[in-house]
Amino acid sequence: MLKAASLTVRVKPDTRSRIEALARATRRSKSFVIEEALEQYLDVNEWQIKGIQDALVEADSHEAIFLDHDEVLAQREAKLAR
Repeated sequence: MLKAASLTVRVKPDTRSRIEALARATRRSKSFVIEEALEQYLDVNEWQIKGIQDALVEADSHEAIFLDHDEVLAQREAKLAR
């Protein structure tokens, strides 16, 4: 197991109370609750940033196809009208 690193953060009093309440309710430490929350936040945001970066690479490629906004709306309307 890796040695844990210490990190100091400032949070609003309400956030602290919520962390403490969740730790009590789940019988976990505050550190555990905070670590889990950070891991979930990082997972979602890293996934989103990677998706954006991948889309930018794709958009910059020579194979990229761009459609006019009005054309997309017209195609959608036609599909819905069927």
